Amino acid sequence: MLVTSPQFKRNAARALADAGLQKALGTTTPQMHAKRAAARAALPEFERLRDVARDIKNHTLANLDFYLETFAANVEKAGGRVHWCSTADEAREAVLRICREAGARTVTKGKSMISEELGINEHLERHGITPVETDLGEYILQLRDEPPSHIIGPAFHLNREDWEESFRRSHTDLPADRPLGERRQLMDEARTRLRARFLAADVGITGANFLIAETGSTVIVTNEGNGDLTQTLPRVHVALASIEKAVPTLEDACTLLRLLARSATGQDMSVYTTFSTGVRREGDLDGPEEYHVVLIDGGRSNMIGSEFQDMLRCIRCAACMNHCPVYGAVGGHSYGWVYPGPMGSVLTPTLVGVDKAGHLPNASTFCGRCESVCPVRIPLPGLMRHWREREFERHLTPATVRRGLGLWAWFARRPAMYRAATRLAAGTLRLLGRGRGAFRALPLAGGWTGGRDLPVPEGGTFMAEYRKRQRGR
Repeated sequence: MLVTSPQFKRNAARALADAGLQKALGTTTPQMHAKRAAARAALPEFERLRDVARDIKNHTLANLDFYLETFAANVEKAGGRVHWCSTADEAREAVLRICREAGARTVTKGKSMISEELGINEHLERHGITPVETDLGEYILQLRDEPPSHIIGPAFHLNREDWEESFRRSHTDLPADRPLGERRQLMDEARTRLRARFLAADVGITGANFLIAETGSTVIVTNEGNGDLTQTLPRVHVALASIEKAVPTLEDACTLLRLLARSATGQDMSVYTTFSTGVRREGDLDGPEEYHVVLIDGGRSNMIGSEFQDMLRCIRCAACMNHCPVYGAVGGHSYGWVYPGPMGSVLTPTLVGVDKAGHLPNASTFCGRCESVCPVRIPLPGLMRHWREREFERHLTPATVRRGLGLWAWFARRPAMYRAATRLAAGTLRLLGRGRGAFRALPLAGGWTGGRDLPVPEGGTFMAEYRKRQRGR
């Protein structure tokens, strides 16, 4: 996936014209809204839990070095090994080294956004190791050679007929006339294909929702059980995690888990919540012989103490994108990198640079729905405003925008001229739009009228109407 500033507008235009994508978004998004609302209503202490979760994350970030060191010490005490990686290159090389030392030819993978950020699959393939995605959504995307479009529902952009077409094209050894019209039939076929892969894998790679400092445990949540098979069947388990996933105690992790699934999918808890601590012990029936945690900074430590530190509270529930009207219209691929929606509009410029992702903080209506549903109360609109300010300060905004803002600022500093100019503009628009109701094209306003109508002003300016009402009191 490319991270280029101008790409968002082109991607969004294509997405709006994609009938299949619009069907998928129109079907799934309302369901997400309803499920979260029901889960929230069923838990009286939900809002109080949001405050507690925010405070847990804030405390952890304020003492992140201590909790990471405590986590690493407890991992090693349980027989595991921690690999500290400052950059994506270091993390990729750490994973490759582990796989080579294990003699791995096949690697199974659970769903992991940090592995997408690192490009782990491509890196392993270039070195002769075959990664196999085992999450159902990620599996279909691997068949289609597509990136995820959502952080919890990677195939959010696909419809059932897309799955059927891909299975028939890829699984050519199966009868061409086999029934695939039901979701269950698709799942059964994927499970059959993946079973041998689970058994043959030399290394299993998962992400981690939380890193528990107190116990040295990693936590993953899934609804399919593939994560458990990925980390218990192979001889070697590798957990990839960015540094902000740390939490102090088991109790803290459980508090956050009460919010995670409710915010993400509307479930009380995910079907599988798995805690992994170290290597297989004597008497254990399963588990890895080697346990590695690859900790990735990737620019996150630069956010500590900055105006963007609040973004590190994110627990990857996707509630913000599920409720974002922009994401709901254009989907995740339009954002051009790993993290879409409001959280991506803040995180992506932080990790790759506002010069490459400056359009993303501008891809927002600032309606505030993302902040209102965030389980850890991240002020996403405010953080996007910070990026807009940075973009403007560095002269990264288009010259036409800067000139327009400069002209507006000149008038705004002169109230009498501002009121006169707005009266003139409103009157002119009323005259030009008489009998039309709305403008479908207007000089200097093509960016607006290209995608929507511009209503003809019906009355005076805001200030004129305000003064009129004040006099009428």
